[in-house]
Amino acid sequence: MLSLWSNSLLSEANIAALLVLVIVYYLLQFHLKRRHLVNLPPGPKPLPIVGNSGAFLIPSFIRRRFGKSSNRPDTTPVIGLTEQAAVYGNVFSLFVGSQLIVVLNGCDVIRDALLNHPEVFSDRPDIPAVTIMTKRKGIVFAPYGPVWRKHRKFCHASLRTFGLGKLSLEPCILQGLAIVKSELLRLQEEKPAVDLTPLISNAVSNVICSLALGQRFHHDDRQFGALLGLMMRGLELCVNSSAILINVFPLLYHLPFGVFKELRQVEGDITVFLKRIIAKHRETLDPENPRDLVDMYLVKMLAQRDAGVEDSSFSEDYLFYIIGDLFIAGTDTTTNSVLWVLLYMVVHTDVQKKVQAELDKVVGRHRVPSLTDRGRLPFTEATIMEVQRLTSVVPLGIPHMASRTTDFRGFTIPQGTVILPNLWSAHRDPTVWDDPDSFKPERFLDDHGKLVRKDCFMPFGIGRRVCMGEQLAKMELFLMVTSLLQAFTFRLPEGVPPPPMHGRFGLTLAPCPFSVSVGPRG
Repeated sequence: MLSLWSNSLLSEANIAALLVLVIVYYLLQFHLKRRHLVNLPPGPKPLPIVGNSGAFLIPSFIRRRFGKSSNRPDTTPVIGLTEQAAVYGNVFSLFVGSQLIVVLNGCDVIRDALLNHPEVFSDRPDIPAVTIMTKRKGIVFAPYGPVWRKHRKFCHASLRTFGLGKLSLEPCILQGLAIVKSELLRLQEEKPAVDLTPLISNAVSNVICSLALGQRFHHDDRQFGALLGLMMRGLELCVNSSAILINVFPLLYHLPFGVFKELRQVEGDITVFLKRIIAKHRETLDPENPRDLVDMYLVKMLAQRDAGVEDSSFSEDYLFYIIGDLFIAGTDTTTNSVLWVLLYMVVHTDVQKKVQAELDKVVGRHRVPSLTDRGRLPFTEATIMEVQRLTSVVPLGIPHMASRTTDFRGFTIPQGTVILPNLWSAHRDPTVWDDPDSFKPERFLDDHGKLVRKDCFMPFGIGRRVCMGEQLAKMELFLMVTSLLQAFTFRLPEGVPPPPMHGRFGLTLAPCPFSVSVGPRG
């Protein structure tokens, strides 16, 4: 017994010693890195080892903990970052561990950085939590350089071949919408309230699946529905306060419990699904008749091999990450945008009626809206844009990185610094937007009711890393919103209060769960 007790103490002593060594190592790393940084933008003082991790989340946590609500999106990092800008200015510094982060706030600063200094601020950082899952491949998180440019050019050209940005894609979008509308007609007779999320998510995802994977999935497909749910959960987990610690201590990713285990499970399930699709394409490939983006990529690989061209950047491994990017980015952001618009319509029923009146006048009730109607539906377009402004579905964009040390706005930005463009702050910038926290579609219309485009409206980002699927997302958002509002009236269920409007923060900002009463307009 004494021997076991001694061994236990020895084991605990070893663990404690190892922990002390790890802490000392990170303290030295943190100290050595900071002593070489001069003329940085101002910011809150970081703590040893963890830096500012979580510090800017405290104000929002306190508001929630003690029951104080806000009508602004309660995107804890975004609220915290915007509050810090009021203290330190629109360009300020934070540390996550020893990693320097510079946050850009406000329209003018973000446009200056991403449009006037694209050669410096177009790269992507090596963030452990992201790199573990993406291996810095694909389109969204890949480093800026020749490999990324080749793949972005290839993907854009391939998707255009199958209809991206063209009217020829409209039937594909409307096909999914027809299913949504028929399901809503069925469900509204069976249930007093309907959760729109699975129907919208399936319809949106099937558009990118048609372009990239050459197939659609039935709305009752349980495996596909589960995958969409896992994808949304994974995006939330990526910015979970515990998961963020992976960026300080990467080995935490391998812990067999909590969010770390769940994150690995989500990654594994999505990997199995996508690799199965690629394998099926390889087995059924007809090089003379490519069916979708996956086929075109495999054909390019074959052509390079036959020509003796050595280009290791084009591989099935890289294709996997491209498909993952297109599948996730092409589903989550547009789904949440459609859901946000419908949520605002049930909260602001007067605006819903104005949109429907415009649709009745321009389109009528006997044909579905078309992309060719967009120019004649300015209030409808303005309403969609105002919801996008207020919600900023990707509120912090995708992190950028300084590819070299540079001077910006009087400060030194060292090479390797993570750059966070706070798009939410740009869309709430009081120097640009009058009464920025209020819902006013009219702000996008001139005195004659014509649509006004504004430089500080940037829901898809700006610069060289602007969202590749911007045109597709705009098409889907317009057609889905107009078709659904033409066919149905959406209301809150009887006796149910409006849902919170603060949203759920992941890599994207999703509405809090809500259900609606659906009534056919006849």
